[in-house]
Parts: sequence; C-alpha cells; structure tokens
Amino acid sequence: MILTGRLAKEPELHYSKDGIGVTSFHLAVKRNYKNSEGTYEADFVPCVSFKRTAENIASYCDKGSLVALTGRLQTRSYENRDNIKIYVTEVVVDTIEFLQRKKNEANKEKVLV
Repeated sequence: MILTGRLAKEPELHYSKDGIGVTSFHLAVKRNYKNSEGTYEADFVPCVSFKRTAENIASYCDKGSLVALTGRLQTRSYENRDNIKIYVTEVVVDTIEFLQRKKNEANKEKVLV
C-alpha cells in the first residue's frame, strides 16, 4: 500500500528491550472527494516503523511534515492492565520519502541565502 499525507503529531521514538528503534505516528491522509458540506475530510492512519527507518522519521519529521510511504497493514493484539484484550490495526512502514524539508532546516536555509 502507498499513502501520502501529513504527520498528525510529533513522531514518538522509543527502543525495544533488544535496542531496536520503534517510531509510532499517525498520518493524516486527505480523502479524494468532498463531503456534503463541500470540504475534504482526512483519515488518521496509525503507523509504526522500525530500525533505521524509525530513527530517520524521528530525526527528519515533525508534526505537519508531508511524506509518502509504502507499507503493509498489520493487526495485533495485547492485554491491557485490566486484562482486556485490545486489538490494533496499523500500517507497518517499509519505506518513506520526505516530500519537504524539516521546518527548522528550511528556515535556516532562508537565513543563510
């Protein structure tokens, strides 16, 4: 699957017990049709990435960053603290393309030019 959209909030990087980088984020993907009010809506797709891809997303993306990614859907489950089984469906990111520069880097470039 291929998705293009903007990060809905800052990506969250953490490391597993084995030292593997894991980044979680939500991607706001605009629908290609207008609703009855004449505006476009967006779907907020939960995404997760691992290893070097996870570290790159955390380093180079902010809330609002425009990206294109490829990945696959994955459903997993876990038990929460109250022993209730929780199901999660998310996109596991294989590759990502940064479609714009990080905001603070773009500002630095404008100052230097």
